[in-house]
Amino acid sequence: MGSRSSSTSRDYLALVALFLLVTQGCCAEYYGKLIGKLSELNHHVSGEVYAVDARTLFIKDLTYDGEGPAAYFYAGNSKSPITNGFRIRDERGMSGPLHRYKKQSITLTLPEGKTLNNVKWFAIWCDDFSVNFGDVRIPRAFDYPKPQKLAPLNGVHGVSSEPVVVVDAQTLLIPGFSYDGEAPDAKFWVGAGPHPSSQGIRVPDENGKINPLRRYDRKTIVLTLPDDLTVHELGHFGVWCEAFTVDFGHIEIPQGLNIPPSLKMLGVSPQSKLNCEVLEDNLAFEVRWAVAGDSIVVQLVGKLDAGQYMSFGLSANPERSAMVGGDVVVAWVDKQTLQGYAVDYFLDAKSQCSGGRGSCPDTRIQENTNSVRLLNAAMVNGYSIVTYQRPLSASDELDRQIRTNGSQAIIWAIGPLNERNEVSFHSHYLKTDRFIEFGRPPSWNCPMPDMEQIHTHHDDNTNKGSNKQELVATTRRPSRPPATPAPAATSDAWEIPPIQCNEPDDGVFYAQMGPTGGKHGYPAITGHVGWGISWYINGLLIPEINVVRGKTYTFVVEGGDDPETPAIYHPFYITDDPIGGYAHKTPEEKSQVTIFAGVRRQRGAVVPTGYGRLCRWVHDENAPEADDYASFGAFQRTLSLKCNPGEPGIVEWTPDRNTPDTVYYQCFTHRYLGWKINVHDSCDVQGAGSENHNVYAQPELSDQQAGDLDGASSIGVSSKVTPAPDFYQAHQNYGLATYTSVRSGRSAVPSGTNSRI
Repeated sequence: MGSRSSSTSRDYLALVALFLLVTQGCCAEYYGKLIGKLSELNHHVSGEVYAVDARTLFIKDLTYDGEGPAAYFYAGNSKSPITNGFRIRDERGMSGPLHRYKKQSITLTLPEGKTLNNVKWFAIWCDDFSVNFGDVRIPRAFDYPKPQKLAPLNGVHGVSSEPVVVVDAQTLLIPGFSYDGEAPDAKFWVGAGPHPSSQGIRVPDENGKINPLRRYDRKTIVLTLPDDLTVHELGHFGVWCEAFTVDFGHIEIPQGLNIPPSLKMLGVSPQSKLNCEVLEDNLAFEVRWAVAGDSIVVQLVGKLDAGQYMSFGLSANPERSAMVGGDVVVAWVDKQTLQGYAVDYFLDAKSQCSGGRGSCPDTRIQENTNSVRLLNAAMVNGYSIVTYQRPLSASDELDRQIRTNGSQAIIWAIGPLNERNEVSFHSHYLKTDRFIEFGRPPSWNCPMPDMEQIHTHHDDNTNKGSNKQELVATTRRPSRPPATPAPAATSDAWEIPPIQCNEPDDGVFYAQMGPTGGKHGYPAITGHVGWGISWYINGLLIPEINVVRGKTYTFVVEGGDDPETPAIYHPFYITDDPIGGYAHKTPEEKSQVTIFAGVRRQRGAVVPTGYGRLCRWVHDENAPEADDYASFGAFQRTLSLKCNPGEPGIVEWTPDRNTPDTVYYQCFTHRYLGWKINVHDSCDVQGAGSENHNVYAQPELSDQQAGDLDGASSIGVSSKVTPAPDFYQAHQNYGLATYTSVRSGRSAVPSGTNSRI
């Protein structure tokens, strides 16, 4: 597989969603759409029949005494059950007469080519005496469960996708998913209600991990909901930055979706530790399997071109790999429709199938001989992944038995499909003898995602990348404190001049958003990891603000005013909480927090008041990145202020004798965006901590300056956008007569323009 050394090219390898099924502690009862109860006619037959999807039936609490001479599962499209229906193999894939059932729940698959669209009844029918032991009628135009297409993702940090597909009650398919990977703690996220919150639930990524998401570029991924969670309990799905309580983009999940249950919900439970063998390294062709009772679940993975198949199966001679006479499964995924196929084949000869001779589907040779049940199929990163189940024993004369007590010869091939979607002569095939012991203890002999260390079955940490029981244990849903990012290094922090208690003279501060300043900025100053933005006060990156008790201060807030777009909605408030994000705290956490300004009580709830139009300090994309600057002053000169239309918000605050010595300015909806306010009894500072400069445009950098990016003095600046004409009158009590000339002394510029320091 040419790029086998690249971990990013193998991320798909941990997608084993249908293999990694938990054997116990399953989901809330949901079996699909109820068709009805079996009529109780003979031999104590009873049970409830559900439609799982177009070809799958689930019978709950099936009872039958097993004493009929030749009873079979039947279905048909006549008005009532008669002998011209067709047989359905039992839950084990066997075609013999039915055994005894006692309140047993089973899953059945209609034969190839049959769907609930052309079935009017299902029954247990006795062939020898033409007697109906019990049946259920399927309503006309019955709407059986099927995957449902929802809206696409679209949000900040480049989050986007094609329409999300709910494959079944526990599986989501996200085609063409993109995310820039720049936030520190983004997770796939679900929860009740239409909008994400910190009370939501993490969803493991396509590799079964709950680590912060990496970058994605139009990747198609399959996600499995954790533990016993189903989409019926959810109201939304999206990408959420957990540590900073930021919605990067989400979609709503409608209630009452008519979707299939997951196989786990139906009790299909192969063992959780898997076998894997590489069949052809250059094609990334692998076979994975797990023995489950008297059947085997197999997953084929291959890098196929459009219109190609992959086949795998048993040689006719268990001691030698020989194509002719072989029993194989031919599998592929249609790259246009994403429909998957797994077909039972008998290799009568090396030629294409014609008249029942050659390499033919079993059903082309003899009716009702398909022993393969397709479980799932997906196209992930260009890799075709098909999962199917078949009995270990030979169900008919066209099948070979899979041994579990020794090795046997296998065969495989890859080649083009013909116009009938049947195999043409293979282009790649097994050229030597190859043996597999299907009943061996689980052993993963394939590359692991991200080239992790492979752990064999005798290790204490068996198959970390493929053990869903371990993964589920990490994603259960007890109450938990909010996620907190790991502390950041505080070395090499920029020196941000504090705003002293004697400046500005009128006590007016401008609170706007801006970049965190890379490794020298917010993280190094505070010791906390930022998520890309932070507060700027009078043009300075999270400066410490010094204030005096008894003096009134006014914060002109320009952090966003649209709560429907949470990623750019940052109400300003002052609190004793060093973390912020009051909106997403638990009731217990809120009870430990005091808010001094920026909110009001409304019907018993605390709602923010410190919001206004969005103004952002934007870094010049042609300038070096923030990490390359030796001082904030040098970086500051690459920033320009961009403001949305609208009005600023106002927060007025007078600290008093009950105000703690240290409080914080924060964002009401997100964590870790602000910093300290030092509260003094009097102001005895000589001079100012930051410099006042009249700078009207960004100076051109000399070659030398561009090379070493030397330090430079930081500049306190005002918002440079003229407010509406009635703004002064409306806010006279806030002392905003100097709105256009605070700190910098320059004239205001027209609304909507971009000004550079």
